[in-house]
Amino acid sequence: MRMMKLILLSLAVASATFSHAALAEEAFSKLFSEGKPILDARYRYEHVDQDNALNNANAQTLRTRIGFQSGKWYGLSVLIEADNVSRIGDASYNSTRNGQGDYSVVADPDGSEINQALLRYDHQYGSAVLGRQRINLDNQRFIGGVAWRQNEQTYDGALLQLKPLTGLTLSYAYIDNINSIFGPGDNRFDTAANPANIEGHSHLLNVQYVLMPELTATAYQYRLGLDKLTGGSQSSKTTGLRLNGAVAGVSYALEYAKQSEYANNPLDLDSDYYLMELGYSLKGVALKAGYEVLGGDSGPGNRAFQTPLATKHAFQGWADIFLLTPADGIKDSYLSASLPVLGGTLVGMYHDYRAEQGSSHYGSEYNLSYARPIPGVKGLVGLVKAARYDADDFAVDTDKLWLQVQYSY
Repeated sequence: MRMMKLILLSLAVASATFSHAALAEEAFSKLFSEGKPILDARYRYEHVDQDNALNNANAQTLRTRIGFQSGKWYGLSVLIEADNVSRIGDASYNSTRNGQGDYSVVADPDGSEINQALLRYDHQYGSAVLGRQRINLDNQRFIGGVAWRQNEQTYDGALLQLKPLTGLTLSYAYIDNINSIFGPGDNRFDTAANPANIEGHSHLLNVQYVLMPELTATAYQYRLGLDKLTGGSQSSKTTGLRLNGAVAGVSYALEYAKQSEYANNPLDLDSDYYLMELGYSLKGVALKAGYEVLGGDSGPGNRAFQTPLATKHAFQGWADIFLLTPADGIKDSYLSASLPVLGGTLVGMYHDYRAEQGSSHYGSEYNLSYARPIPGVKGLVGLVKAARYDADDFAVDTDKLWLQVQYSY
């Protein structure tokens, strides 16, 4: 790929430059002496039970990640990171790559790949990153890494962030390719909805200004040229404004965005996004209520408001029923509570889903999780998590259960 060739060339040039400078500059050694190894292992059992003809899924996978983050030399640093996802036991689940179409989906395909490989430059007024990298903007509602899945989503491209004034951050990214959660390799089980690599030309512009602790304003425009995803029908231009902040334990978020077609999208898009959220925190207990709308649009094809590069698992319920917005759009009314329990964190959520156009009641969902550090081993965390979607006018009843242990060095 064009971008990966550029990454490798950049790393080679940086290496040659550093080696030459090392003859005259002792500080070059900081690249190694202040570097840090990356080691992360995550075992997960995932069970999926759906009220349809598919067999229940039972997936055991292990994600292993290793790498090295260098120190800085005149603001320059290098990061390289590889990961492997391996199945443990029987393949009694549809990973989207293993041909097990008789089972429910657990989107964690086997394989190994370079997760990140980048050259970074940091300055007091900003930073620049070139290569394969994570890009997480704001709350990841539109641009994120989907870190919940075993093979996270990373981006081949360049990211420039400038901080000319206190509280002001200007971000621009050019994306040549997206390494999706369905990787690492394309194979005969690919479909237009789940490519391992999404090539195209995307431009991300984000301007955030922290006016005061009580108010942060973020304006953005994301031009996504996703040529290989669903025939280009999710290529879009999304322009929006987000306001959020907190006062005396009370937090809020207000957001609006408009979406239209972009690049070679054959559909005529014209849909809206709304968010209203209110929260309250006191002594470790956090309560939140919200109302999120992704607009629908009548006409040929699904022209509803879509978020193809979002960390979708964090929104509209953990059962992942609405990864693709229905043609009639969706209205999500939700409540959540988080509280400390026995050295860990207990989280509960409730969602009510309705069509944005028409009167359909899609269904409701309950989410519950408990995460806690495991005593005796620093960096080891256990997680139990469950989701139950009760279908009404959309999809089918779905139950999911996760048991997970993760070690991070």
